[in-house]
Amino acid sequence: MKRYSFSNLILVLGLLFIYLPMVLLVIYSFNASRLVTVWGGWSVKWYVGLLDNSQLMGAVMRSLEIAAYTAVAAVALGTMAAFVLTRIPVFRGRTLFGGLVTAPLVMPEVITGLSLLLLFVAMAQLIGWPAQRGIVTIWIAHTTFCSAYVAVIVMARLRELDQSIEEAAMDLGARPWKVFFLITMPMIAPSLAAGGMLSFALSLDDLVLASFVSGPGSTTLPMEIFSAVRLGVKPEINAVASLILLVVSLATFIAWYVGRRAEQRRLRAMRQAMDETTGQGWQPLDSAVRTPPSAHS
Repeated sequence: MKRYSFSNLILVLGLLFIYLPMVLLVIYSFNASRLVTVWGGWSVKWYVGLLDNSQLMGAVMRSLEIAAYTAVAAVALGTMAAFVLTRIPVFRGRTLFGGLVTAPLVMPEVITGLSLLLLFVAMAQLIGWPAQRGIVTIWIAHTTFCSAYVAVIVMARLRELDQSIEEAAMDLGARPWKVFFLITMPMIAPSLAAGGMLSFALSLDDLVLASFVSGPGSTTLPMEIFSAVRLGVKPEINAVASLILLVVSLATFIAWYVGRRAEQRRLRAMRQAMDETTGQGWQPLDSAVRTPPSAHS
């Protein structure tokens, strides 16, 4: 009889602690009763009712829009910051710049949100922009927060790369920008994808920053859910959360599948190149061993 170790027990308990509430959430999203904690049978009426709840669906679409903008901007800014910190070892203010890049990781979100709110108010008084807080201000706040995560992920990947490949390309006449886009970018593509997905998830989940820098008509999904939960959890909230879990699970599976196929193609290409190199390497050696007929004449 197989005995389970203490580490396996802790692993099972940890997985149950994380995923059991999600399973219960999905099950109760099919609850026919209006009371969330009372089971009244199976029903899909709350999913159908989402189509009529324009306020909740508007918050969902707004959050997805902001999260998509944030992922793109955070990947761009975080990659540039990581490239500067890893490829330029010495420059004036490097320590200060590195500290500013990673500061949002340890800064409480309340402090960051209050600081951005004061910044936007001061800018509106000085230059007249932003005239009102909304999607743009939330996007700026989320990009500021998520760029630090992208920078850390990309820096870890850049430090592992073999710079001799980039140096060889520049020795052959390639411009630095061409080396970056054609050689460096493909090699750090997995870290860029990871940073983008993490930024998307963090932006979609954020409540504190959005609460400080949002305005009328720019309520995000976490703000909408938080406002509804204070009056009691509605079954529509369970349905929306279940749909988000489904979308995130599908996106994660697709990203894993695409990455796995790309890795398999890369390994297959490397194996084929090694086989071709090995075959070409033995041919000159064999021809060199054999003495040509003209040598005996």
